[in-house]
Amino acid sequence: MEIEVKFYLRHLEDIRKRLIAYGALLKTDRLLERNLRFDTHDRELAGKKHVLRLRQDNRATLTFKRPCGQVETRDEFEVEIDDFEGGRKILEALGYTVTTLYEKYRETYQIDFIQVMLDELPFGCFVEIEGPSIESIRQMSDQLELPWERRVQASYLELFNRIRHPLKLDFEEITFENFKGLAPVDPTLLGVLQVD
Repeated sequence: MEIEVKFYLRHLEDIRKRLIAYGALLKTDRLLERNLRFDTHDRELAGKKHVLRLRQDNRATLTFKRPCGQVETRDEFEVEIDDFEGGRKILEALGYTVTTLYEKYRETYQIDFIQVMLDELPFGCFVEIEGPSIESIRQMSDQLELPWERRVQASYLELFNRIRHPLKLDFEEITFENFKGLAPVDPTLLGVLQVD
C-alpha cells in the first residue's frame, strides 16, 4: 500500500534544513532517476489509472500501481531487477510500449516510519511524504510547515500535460535536456500553490 502526498516548492534548501533540524536521517543521497512508463497501444492501463513503471537510479525497479480508495492511496507492487534494459525488453516483448520517459533528481530522508523525498523535476521542485497512514503524513506535513490544503493531488505526468500546450512544448520526454534553456515554469500553469 502506497500512501503519499506532495507539495510544490520553488526551492528545496529550506525544507532540507527543516528536515535536518527535525532529526531526519538522510536515507538516499541526491540521485538522478530515469523512469519509463509503459502501457498498451490503446492505453488500457492509463484508462484504469494503473501505472507500470521501470525505474533506474542506483538500482533498477519494476513497479505496478493501481488506485485504492482515496486519491493519496494506491496498491503498489515493486521488485528490484538486475538489468534495466533487460526489463525493458521483456515488457516490450509482452506487448507494452514506452509511453513516457521522465527524469528527476530525488533525495530521501527518513523520520520514524515516514519517508520524505525531495524531488527536482525539469519543471519544478516538490516534496513527497509517504507513510503508513494519511494521519501520519498530515502530522508530518504540519511539523514541516507544509499547509495540507496546498497539497498536489496530480501526478507528475498530469502536471507536465498541464503545461504542454500553454508553453507550446513539442516534446513528450520530460528530461532536463529538453527543458534546457526554457524559463522556469510558472506554478499557475501547473495549477499548484507553492508552500514556500
